[in-house]
Amino acid sequence: MYKRPAPLPQRDGVDPVRVKLPPEGAWTTVRDHLVERLAAGDGVIDAMLRGGEIVGADGTPIAPDAPYVPGAFVWFHRDPPAEVPVPFPLDIVHQDEHIVVADKPHFLATMPRGSHVTQTALARLRTELGIPTLGAAHRLDRLTAGLLLFTVRTEERGAYQTLFRDRRVHKEYEAVAAYDPQVPFPRTVRSHIEKERGVIAAYEIEGAEPNSESHVELIEHRAGLGRYRLTPHTGRTHQLRVHMNALGLPILGDPVYPVVTGPVPPDDFRRPLQLLARVLEFTDPVTGVPHRFVSGRTLGAWSAYDDWNQ
Repeated sequence: MYKRPAPLPQRDGVDPVRVKLPPEGAWTTVRDHLVERLAAGDGVIDAMLRGGEIVGADGTPIAPDAPYVPGAFVWFHRDPPAEVPVPFPLDIVHQDEHIVVADKPHFLATMPRGSHVTQTALARLRTELGIPTLGAAHRLDRLTAGLLLFTVRTEERGAYQTLFRDRRVHKEYEAVAAYDPQVPFPRTVRSHIEKERGVIAAYEIEGAEPNSESHVELIEHRAGLGRYRLTPHTGRTHQLRVHMNALGLPILGDPVYPVVTGPVPPDDFRRPLQLLARVLEFTDPVTGVPHRFVSGRTLGAWSAYDDWNQ
């Protein structure tokens, strides 16, 4: 089951907002409810209504004096926040009639959220590829680079998302962190990780039943740095970053672990987090074809540390 198409087209690869009018309330008009609910500023809702920018389920503009209808839906576009363009390419690794696999750069969010709307992988790909139905099957942190799987057909999205939910996707990451000869590898890290809404950093609860597991291998080391292969067997928020920090080897460029640093200007793209989603491997749930995709990106702190550390 999937939602019926919105009555408004996308704008810059971003879907319109859908608002359901509550079943109970003392509002006389749709306008009264939206003014109270959205707190958009003086005259904003009135101007949108006059301009025909707020529509009903059939695409007809809502009149400024339209009566309130409990349970009805209205659609409109929000004005996106001003965003600094992420000046790195979003490469396509694979594309067919069912899926698109992209190689995301650092600093690009996966999906529109908060202050990142048009400068997201999903919005950019919808625009660049001309596929408005494109949807994300999973996510990567904005600071993490690497492979992302997108679905072309809305009705097939659930099948691909289920792969990730049921842990039927083999994922390998690569990271650069300090090298400590006293820390033996390979090793498996297990712990109980919690992440509270509104709190930047996740944390481990000592003694609690583990809910996260990561396998960590040292690929090579030089000049006090190590290049690591990380294989997560669970998918907790910030799991790999938390586990590397727990080993005393926080990933280079991490602004959260071990210490949350202050915010940086939105146009500061220096010293990206040295974490890369290198491999995605799975059997296609629609076609039955086995897939293995490998990122073509490199981690700057390993290939050119002085350039990365500027």
